Amino acid sequence: MRILKKLAIGLLVLIVLLAIAGWWVTRGVPATLTLDQVTGTDPKLAEPDPQLIPTVGVATPIGWPDGAAPEAAEGLKVNRFAEGLNHPRVIYTMPNGDVIVAQSNAPERVVAGGNPITNAIAGFLFRKAGAAVPSPNNLILLRDADGDGVAEVKREIRSGLSSPSGIAWHDGKLYVANHDALLRFDYAEGADAVTGQPVKLMDLPPAGNHWMRNVIINDEGTKLYVAVGSASNIGEGGMEIEEGRAAIHELDLVTGKTRIFATGLRNPNGLAWNPWSGELWVTVNERDQLGSDLVPDYLTNVPVGATYGWPWLYWGENVDDRVDAPMPNFLIEYSRTPEFALGPHVAALGLTFTREGARMGDAFNQGAFIARHGSWNRKPPAGYDVVFVRFDERGNPVGKPVTVLKSFLAGQGETHGRPTWVAWDKTGGLLVSDDTGNIIWRVISPAAAPAAAPKRLEVPHMPPQRELIGDPSRAFQQPPPDIVPGGN
Repeated sequence: MRILKKLAIGLLVLIVLLAIAGWWVTRGVPATLTLDQVTGTDPKLAEPDPQLIPTVGVATPIGWPDGAAPEAAEGLKVNRFAEGLNHPRVIYTMPNGDVIVAQSNAPERVVAGGNPITNAIAGFLFRKAGAAVPSPNNLILLRDADGDGVAEVKREIRSGLSSPSGIAWHDGKLYVANHDALLRFDYAEGADAVTGQPVKLMDLPPAGNHWMRNVIINDEGTKLYVAVGSASNIGEGGMEIEEGRAAIHELDLVTGKTRIFATGLRNPNGLAWNPWSGELWVTVNERDQLGSDLVPDYLTNVPVGATYGWPWLYWGENVDDRVDAPMPNFLIEYSRTPEFALGPHVAALGLTFTREGARMGDAFNQGAFIARHGSWNRKPPAGYDVVFVRFDERGNPVGKPVTVLKSFLAGQGETHGRPTWVAWDKTGGLLVSDDTGNIIWRVISPAAAPAAAPKRLEVPHMPPQRELIGDPSRAFQQPPPDIVPGGN
């Protein structure tokens, strides 16, 4: 009798959980602002709408029919560079044109700050979005030897990794970021396997709500940067578990020393060097449960020592009153405002700038390409596309995002796929990974000539002020003659 009673209670709990999940998925407050209003350099910010249970709008992946493809912008053509993959995420193009793909998904993890009910529902939502398949944990080599835009070689070159994501290569060394460690392998360009035991260069905060660990290396091969997302939405699991998270780490490959390069970035993802300014730029996923109109994901530069305010602040000095942890002194005064809003909940991931040899046409010749993976908590859904952000001659973003690839959404709560990462192939085409469609797409303007190399902006440094007299701020109102343009 006791066993039957326990089974009945368990069944009742399961029914209640399923009922809550069903109600959760069908409820929600729709957005009142258009995506155009909440993107760009000066987005409109709605009043916060704190939600104990967030608006949910999960699109279920159904795959792509034979011969189907996302719709490309006018003048562009899209084709399947590689298909039949297994949850492809990060794409990295070697100097010789070989493409390495990290096939990966989340490790076993607990949602920080959650309880059994919310965690169970979160698991349901992950499965519905196609994000709960087992992680393949490997690297795949794709090779388009004849340059026709289709990879004729598809080969596993390394297995046994642990939710790998970030990839970088320099001078015979391949760097791979697992969710919990940064590894270095010996790997000769053009080799068909990554063999040997890796060297662990640094431990990384494991798993958490945001598990991808993306990397980029400087041109000299001396410093490597690792993006680590937060373990929670707004620190609700306690700030102790956020140590080293919501940050970009810098590793000196010569000395082995590490430091926190920038902080307050809830979930930093795509890392890229701005070719006009030389600055490090990143895409960031912002917080949830403030409604469909807040908070915009963003694209921004990352100066050393910068903070962007998470979890206490968003988009500059806007305070999130839900955060329990005490705010650090003067955070409002020194927190930076992001450069460019990409829209609330669009899940901006992969990032790459235009480069020499790119064949995307004049409409896309100076700027950044970004994969927006797609929302799970906005009505109507947002993202599920690849967009282009124009940059001016000084290396600053302008205007509004321009659609490059769309039609990943299939309608009626379904999606064919989810764009995840972007990189260039050796022909000047833009590669886009689709982690639920299991395809790498290639986008190109067939009539376009290869683009010229971006021209680096060279600005002379102001000479140091050797003497401090009076109010320092007046130096900008009445500067000394030796720093005035054209002065002596």
